[in-house]
Amino acid sequence: MSVLSRDSLSAYAELARRGVCAPPQSALWIEEWVATTGPDGFLAVLEAEGGPACALALEVIRSGPFRIARFMGGRHANGNFPLLVPDATASIEIEAMLPAIRAARPDIDALVLERLLPDLDGLPNPLLRFPHFPSPNLALAANLEGGFDALLSRVSGKRKRKKHRSQMRKFEAAGGFRLIEASTPEEVSRLLDAFFAMKEFRFRNMGIANVFGDVEVQNFFRSLFLDALRENPPPFVLHALEVGGTLRAVTGSARAGKRIVCEFGAIAKDELAHASPGDFLFFENIGKAGRQGFEIFDFSVGDEPYKRLWCEIETRHFDVAVPLTPKGRILAGALQMKAAAKSYVKNSPAMWRLAKMLRRSAAGNQTAQD
Repeated sequence: MSVLSRDSLSAYAELARRGVCAPPQSALWIEEWVATTGPDGFLAVLEAEGGPACALALEVIRSGPFRIARFMGGRHANGNFPLLVPDATASIEIEAMLPAIRAARPDIDALVLERLLPDLDGLPNPLLRFPHFPSPNLALAANLEGGFDALLSRVSGKRKRKKHRSQMRKFEAAGGFRLIEASTPEEVSRLLDAFFAMKEFRFRNMGIANVFGDVEVQNFFRSLFLDALRENPPPFVLHALEVGGTLRAVTGSARAGKRIVCEFGAIAKDELAHASPGDFLFFENIGKAGRQGFEIFDFSVGDEPYKRLWCEIETRHFDVAVPLTPKGRILAGALQMKAAAKSYVKNSPAMWRLAKMLRRSAAGNQTAQD
């Protein structure tokens, strides 16, 4: 284990150039999270056959009376997979991390690693050798093997093309439209400003805490997408649909090996919302991903109707909660029960409708008080 320092982060970045990982464990993500949030974090590195084979970048936070180690990025870290050197994966003994973490950080009650991919690019996730349980939410993805036209042939492509042409006509009548891939600092700033405003409006109306509302989180994403511009192609990229000079839909994505992952998206709730600008932008983004040779367009965590229109691949993520202290055993058990309860509600259409109705009602009451 090593504390976060310029040297340790440089060593992590060097390892990342030889390995594979999910975007939230990439060197750029970790560097930006450290720079913008200043976490109490550490790097855990396992060696095999004389060299580094697996690495985890973790932060320590307080959750009620507990202190836990988790992925950097919190709820923004989805589809998680550690940094692995493929040639050394067979000899990894992931369990060896636990005594090392206990010895270096006896204050940590539990290792809590959420939303784990079962595998990545054909490599099994070694973290699933720890006790684990299903995450409450599915992840959905579109299969682009064979290209965009092949995908359309399987997912009502004729109807989608017809709708896309109709949307074009509406957007042209509303002042013309433009598709943007942010390639300058000014475009990154403009697209993120619009996205944060869209999310604030949506979450407030849904009665959900705005996970993008914290200034540190916003600064993190600004730095992440700005500094990604230094690489070719950028590992993190923003796309947007502009109609009549106004941004109507924004997405933020990560390029990760054979897949492109949509990390977030939002639409403006204005006079053109009925024309489904988000659907239009996804049509364009997925088509572009197919032309660029990606095999998977990953919508990430969350089962939503607009994702189901494209997706043939369902992935069940997993959560790990390993107690490191007697107090941590209480937390690990509680997290497993909480995940099971959430899964029950979300897998019951009637219960899920009721939960969303209560949430909207609570949001309305709060707005009235404001």
